[in-house]
Amino acid sequence: MSKRPRRFLKIHHLIPSLSRGFLRSRSRAKPPSLLPIMADFAMETRTLLSKLRMFRFGSLVVGISNLGILLLGALLLVSIVSDCSNEVKVPFALVPFMAGVKILAMVGAGKAQHAAAETIMNRSMGESIAVDAVIRHERRVRYRRWLYWTRFGMAITGLQFLGAAYLTFIVFTNLTSKTISTACFLGQDTASKAWRHYAVISFLVFDRLVVLLQFFTGSDILRWRSFYSTHDSAWKAYYREVFDNGIREALCCLGRAKYLTVLEEDEVNSVARLLGDLVAYRASGTGHLELLAGLALLQMQRGMPIPERELVEAPPDLIQEATILHPYAEAAYTGPLLDFGRNPILFPCAWLYRQGVLTPWTRNRRPALEGDNWWRGHAAAFLGFVKLQPEALLQGRVCQTRREAAYFMVALHEERTIVITVRGTETPEDLLTDGLCRECDLSSEDLDGLVNSEHLPASTREKVISTFPHCGHGGIVESARELFMQIDGNSDSGSGFLTSLLGEGGKCHRYKLRIVGHSLGGAVATLLGIRLYGRYHNLHVYAYGSLPCVDLVIAEACSDFVTTIVCNDEFSSRLSVNSILRLRSAAIRAVSDSSSADSAMIRNLARRILHVNSYHGNLENNNNNALVPPANNHIMENGFTENSEIEIISNGHRFDNRIIPINIGSQSSVNLGESQSNCQVLSLREVPVEPPEMFLAGTIIHIVRQQRGIFTFPLWRLWSLGGANQIPFKAYVSKREYFQDMLVTPYMFTDHLPWRCHYAMRRVLEAYNCKSRPTSDCVEEHLV
Repeated sequence: MSKRPRRFLKIHHLIPSLSRGFLRSRSRAKPPSLLPIMADFAMETRTLLSKLRMFRFGSLVVGISNLGILLLGALLLVSIVSDCSNEVKVPFALVPFMAGVKILAMVGAGKAQHAAAETIMNRSMGESIAVDAVIRHERRVRYRRWLYWTRFGMAITGLQFLGAAYLTFIVFTNLTSKTISTACFLGQDTASKAWRHYAVISFLVFDRLVVLLQFFTGSDILRWRSFYSTHDSAWKAYYREVFDNGIREALCCLGRAKYLTVLEEDEVNSVARLLGDLVAYRASGTGHLELLAGLALLQMQRGMPIPERELVEAPPDLIQEATILHPYAEAAYTGPLLDFGRNPILFPCAWLYRQGVLTPWTRNRRPALEGDNWWRGHAAAFLGFVKLQPEALLQGRVCQTRREAAYFMVALHEERTIVITVRGTETPEDLLTDGLCRECDLSSEDLDGLVNSEHLPASTREKVISTFPHCGHGGIVESARELFMQIDGNSDSGSGFLTSLLGEGGKCHRYKLRIVGHSLGGAVATLLGIRLYGRYHNLHVYAYGSLPCVDLVIAEACSDFVTTIVCNDEFSSRLSVNSILRLRSAAIRAVSDSSSADSAMIRNLARRILHVNSYHGNLENNNNNALVPPANNHIMENGFTENSEIEIISNGHRFDNRIIPINIGSQSSVNLGESQSNCQVLSLREVPVEPPEMFLAGTIIHIVRQQRGIFTFPLWRLWSLGGANQIPFKAYVSKREYFQDMLVTPYMFTDHLPWRCHYAMRRVLEAYNCKSRPTSDCVEEHLV
């Protein structure tokens, strides 16, 4: 073995030492770590994805498609249409130009929507009513700015549609013509002619598809839920602006332009606030179509039948007088609404005829009413419907402003009766009065007929006095106060109009006083009668299809002189804030019961909307923590699970790994501190809601349509001439608690029509006459 050179040995021994030293130096050095860079990249990726999730998928598709139209149109304009005449160049340049304008409009609408959503979101979380009134102007300005950008984009879409149609016309005109202009389109040689042909046709088809797509994608650029998430206060504030602008613009279209410039708190804002609270189910992810599907399911369900032992037939004398006076309540609709319902096609002709336009020479013989037209047509329409002479109409008002009621006062000297009829809902102002359904405190003057009347039992007066304060429907209370000042407001000084008629020495002294009204008019007539009963004891109120307008004590206290007629399933007699909340909850519960999806999640959603999501503001005053006892594993009807730990925290209710806001108010019917065996299943009536319950006033007569059958309605009556129209009805004295929940039936709106009620009462009277005179055929008596 030969010896290695000394130099080689030194290098050989030096290499391991150098390698070890290099490794030590690498281990001592601190190389730049990749973790922060990767974390920043992941954060930027998540931020980008979160921003992309803010956009609606349809808006992204529309924006990219318009960008494609812009680029393709510019390419075709340069490569194919450059040699064409201006007649061809203009539409080819117009289409990509409008696509670019559409993109700019989408960008502007997106920025405006982002600003509006952030303003609504930041200003709605935890703000009081006073603070909200201060910042409302900014919120409205930003929302309207987004609305204007949206409408600008819609206008551009319409122009794009017209431009695409014009471009199609120009292209096909040039393709089918044999002039020299075709050459600029298709080229001179065969090779260029083919690809030019396909390029132009493809661009036309793509442009038309994009324009049509824009009509179905909606106007929103961003997703509102990406801002509001599940914050019900933000959704309420958003829908308040939606309803506020919608109502004001609808009023402007009806000739009430003054509402567009109002910035302070008014009745439109109050109605919009209420409607926004009712649409708070959007916070839970429930769509409008899902709610409509639930209402459709409720229509197929029948309510609990009333026990036969609780059905008491209505007194014939009440039905008799109510039927006689009903035409006066119906005649108060002197506008075209009454004729539109009866004559959907020829209603303008019928209304003009009823207004006496064809007989202008009788104008001077008609009484002059406040707000009537030049030819005094409303007075003519009222008198013609009830077949009275002009001198019978003593006073009245037709055109009214906000929170005022139209009315007519007539004197029936043969019957020695003064009839005051209050018109129902017919104008936009009446709709606003209907929408002002927040509770309003009733003063002692409003309840003068119950507190100071000597004709009521002492126990009734004491109960009314001892249970103060009382409340009523806000809009109806204010309308009744204004109407009282109109007809008898100066009675204390002896100069009231009604006092001058019925008082000592008046020409109608000792006459009976009857106040009637339909729908809104019936509710106003009820409160007006409650105030006047202390002065005119020979008074009776007949309210047809009235709205619930007073609390339970007042509703029962006026049963001696107020009669409310309810026709079958009409909606107005069950219309209140609480009934709408319960109907909304029942609709979502109906969807959950019929769904084959995750029933636990859907039932939990129904409970969230049903019990707690309506008045989240009370949660600030109830921040005490509590524990819910464990239960079994299956979902109960009230939304709780068994054998799962449920914890109530200060800002919500943790359930099944989801946070559910809950209202722990004093009115809640769930006792969270009791054991599982004492937990009761919540019904629709036990929903913890903030506003007080409103009831129908007085004695309630419910007219019910009877089912057709062999025994209840013989078939030979149906086969006889006119027998198909003789539907049997029965009238019962009903409990007011039966009208607290809304019914969803096919007749809930048609039963509210005034002539339907009159028809039903006449059928009831015919049945009474047949019982008293059992003959083979009962002749109908004409009451009016």
